[in-house]
Formats: sequence, C-alpha cells, structure tokens
Amino acid sequence: MATILTKQNTIANHFLAELRNVNVQQDRMRFRRNLERLGEIMAYEISKTFEYAQVEVDTPLGVAETSLILNQPVIATIIRAGLPFHQGFLNYFDGADSGFIAAYRHTKKSGEFEVHKKYQNCPNLDDKIVIVADPMLATGRSLVLCCKDLLSDYDIKELHIATVIASEEGLQHVKAFLPEAHVWVGAVDNELTSKSYIVPGLGDAGDLAYGNKE
Repeated sequence: MATILTKQNTIANHFLAELRNVNVQQDRMRFRRNLERLGEIMAYEISKTFEYAQVEVDTPLGVAETSLILNQPVIATIIRAGLPFHQGFLNYFDGADSGFIAAYRHTKKSGEFEVHKKYQNCPNLDDKIVIVADPMLATGRSLVLCCKDLLSDYDIKELHIATVIASEEGLQHVKAFLPEAHVWVGAVDNELTSKSYIVPGLGDAGDLAYGNKE
C-alpha cells in the first residue's frame, strides 16, 4: 500500500517545491530544513495509523482525558542523505529509538551497479513499529536490501517506508518485494535515467544537504 502526500492539498507541496527548485537549493541549510519539515509532516500522517490508549492528565484545574500512542516507533534511516529527514521524524516521535544503516551503490563500467551494505546499528526491533526514512527512492534496490535484512533479523510488527520522491519504477519494485510495508511518498516521478537518477527529481539529496563527495 502506498500513500502519496502531494496528491492532496497540503503544505507539503510547498516544501517539496523548494527542495526541487534549483535556486532555493543553493541555501544548504534551507534544503536540510525542508527535508526535516517533510519528515515532520510524514510523522504526523503515519501517527494516525498507530494504536492509542486513553489516559488522564492532571491539569491545574482538574483532570483531562486524552489518547496517547501506546508504543513509540523505531526510526531508521540510510545515511547520509536521510539524516535531516530522520530528524523531522524525531521532532515528533521524540521518545523513539533510532537505527542507522549505511549502504552504497558501486557502478561498473557497463553502467550496471551493485548495492553494498556496510553498516547497521539498530536497537532490538522485535514486535516494534519500524519507520525506514530515506528521502530518494530511485530503483528501490538499496532500500529493499536494507529492509529485507531487518525483516530477517527481527520479528517486526509493522514496517513503514517514508520517502520524499520516488520513481514509478522504484515504487513498484518496493511494492513487489516488500508487500508487507506501507509506503509513504511525497511525490512520484515517472522517469529514471540510465544512471538511476529520478527525473525531474531534485538532484543528489546528500550532496545538496552536506556538500559534494569524491
């Protein structure tokens, strides 16, 4: 199942438009903040699917009844581009644990590439709601590899995948190989280049957030 936020009238469209805008992108701090804002919006949307319990809260003048999340999720991200997006989720799920995964693509001379995972640091995910936050979903191969490893290592209760921009090809790949996941997407673009860049996309999110890499 996939939820596409920008198919609705939402402030998320404004932040996504700034992320895509080649002129606004020159402000690196604003780029990171817009990723963070979209993480906050997605955290709010995902929170609607959680289980809640009725509790009483003492106020200066009496007792108020409200409903609170039964269990905080675990927020995992694929570094480095995912870090500002991940922070947006933590701003709302401020009691959540975090997980960090490092994966990269090695491109061959032929143009084909292999996905390698170098690092994973997570709390115990058994019986947990897990949100994997990765801003760009191009082919989906890196994300599927990382999520499959988590699912094989732990008995995860619910898996949510959050991404800012996905290619149609990448989204279909995730749906095919992770049918148990609920995917939350800012926008879906139709084109994917031979080098696996999303068009129109927004460019390299990691470089725009933190500077060009070698």
